[in-house]
Amino acid sequence: MPQATPRSSLLDARPSVFLLAGAFVTGMFLFAQGGCGGDECQDAADCREDKGPPASNTEWVCEDKRCDQHSVQVPPPDSGTDAGTPDSGTPDSGTPDSGPSTVSVQVLAFNDFHGQLEEPAGQILAGVAADGGPVRVNAGGVTYFARHIAALRAANPNTVVVAAGDLIGASPLLSGLFHDEPTVEAMNLIGLDLVAVGNHEFDEGSTELLRMQSGGCHPVDGCLDGDGFRGAKFKFLAANVATGVDSTLFPRYDVREFEGVKVAFIGMTLEDTPESVIPTGVAGLTFKDEVQTVNALVPELRRQGIEAIIVVVHQGGIPTSGSLVNDCKGAGADGLISGAIVGVAKGLNAAVDVIVSGHTHQAYNCVIDGKVVTSASSMGQLVTDIDLTLSKATGDVVEARANNIIVTRDVQEVGAVKELVTKYQELVTPRANRVIGWVSQTLRTQSDSVGQSSLGFVIADSHLEATKPANLGGAQVAFMNPGGVRADIAQGEVTYGEAFTTQPFGNGLVTLTLTGAQIEQLLERQWRPSGATLMLLPSAGFTYAFSASAPVGSRVDPASIRINGVTVDPAANYRVTANNYLASGGDGFQVFAEGTNRLGGAVDSDALEAYLKAHSSQASPLPAPALNRITRLP
Repeated sequence: MPQATPRSSLLDARPSVFLLAGAFVTGMFLFAQGGCGGDECQDAADCREDKGPPASNTEWVCEDKRCDQHSVQVPPPDSGTDAGTPDSGTPDSGTPDSGPSTVSVQVLAFNDFHGQLEEPAGQILAGVAADGGPVRVNAGGVTYFARHIAALRAANPNTVVVAAGDLIGASPLLSGLFHDEPTVEAMNLIGLDLVAVGNHEFDEGSTELLRMQSGGCHPVDGCLDGDGFRGAKFKFLAANVATGVDSTLFPRYDVREFEGVKVAFIGMTLEDTPESVIPTGVAGLTFKDEVQTVNALVPELRRQGIEAIIVVVHQGGIPTSGSLVNDCKGAGADGLISGAIVGVAKGLNAAVDVIVSGHTHQAYNCVIDGKVVTSASSMGQLVTDIDLTLSKATGDVVEARANNIIVTRDVQEVGAVKELVTKYQELVTPRANRVIGWVSQTLRTQSDSVGQSSLGFVIADSHLEATKPANLGGAQVAFMNPGGVRADIAQGEVTYGEAFTTQPFGNGLVTLTLTGAQIEQLLERQWRPSGATLMLLPSAGFTYAFSASAPVGSRVDPASIRINGVTVDPAANYRVTANNYLASGGDGFQVFAEGTNRLGGAVDSDALEAYLKAHSSQASPLPAPALNRITRLP
């Protein structure tokens, strides 16, 4: 494979070039205004919006500003639980062309959408101003995202839209309340083709994930929107998620054919998924090594005459803070990004041409070991346009170029997607706007240098209070995992929507018995031999000290561990509360799984609501707790 050349190589030294290119793309999008009066249109999205769905086995095409339907070949439906056999793929663009020697294929990619249907907070760094300051722009929102995808798709009929995991899970109330059915429905409208499963796809378990593919109402809540759920029109891929020796949860890959040239898309999630989801949700599944999985598939794909291989994987890297969206700068080798995706890229067979990555919520555009490696930030704020030139003679990728494009909001929203969002906003608004409490200052997810956060402490306190009565568990201490605290709660009144957004998983509380010695083991597990640190957030009354310079496994002074000022006895039993994710051993805290006399309790979001109602009012808002429960020693 020739050396791939991402567009970032043209942009690193001159941000102004990026801004001019962005202005050109934005200008192109601005033509898409006003729908299509009569038969006039700007792209296929206008046709779908004004004329409705096309006839069976056809698709809308906008030609000379008029809508027309062209026939397409549709791949056969999947059963939803593929036994590890490859999809045969179907031609996407007609019969082979005897004219040009190459074919152009466009891959539009994104990652870590997390059900973000409405405009996300925050801005994307778009460039550098003349005075050297940052240029930031608002970005994201699924109605704008849909328009950008449609405009890019119109530029090349050979287009595949892919997502690198965490399409759903850890979602805002608008999608999360409805078990992420709204996000799946939105992606059906947008035309997503393939998604590699991410760790958050397993937040509600593998059975629920299979329902996302095949459809049907939720087994407990039913169809909350009242009109059923047909499932995803796109395919989930999971090459390294095994259900048996020779079977996988979803198909391992998908093959698309363009003018006689086949392209394989292999989809995977990170091997460490079991450490970041509820263990019961992935019971019976084996998450295999990403590199070994792909490399074992390469000979199989080549036997099918496939030379162009794209890996879509929910694993990522870390660029330097302040990097532009098409940079590849970082703390890794040669000044490039660091992180797990670097090792993956270097370990994959040279037959792999492109790696679409995610998980770290970062933006980068790289060439690593001759492979184009991209990531599009998160929440639909970017879309990566990957342009491939394929040889018709050999099937090889002759050239691969990538460009991260900002999903600006200066384009017309796609009407059909906007109608979908409006529908769910109307359903969720009464519940979301209900005031459940007041806080005197913003409660933050961001931790101090020790790992303490004011919002994490409030959540832990609410979990303790909900399980403290003897008949509800008799808890003496509660622990919260920092990864479960997703968004700040702003000063002033607190709505149900805000509370849900910060705890969107719907975890139940579990109270269990641990010995004092096990509690010490639990605290020691916060520091990992790998060098990683994951600090638990304890409830009020629980304090301890640790030595930052002591060896891993011996950092906590047992005499410093106290509950309400009383030193914890290693031989005594204590009632401890955690959400069911932690209680099952999530985040690598296996000690929780050893707990006995387990008693289930309230849902975590309900516990927080009850706590705020009991401890705050408009006249007397809840103060932020002091960050003094964990003491760091030299």
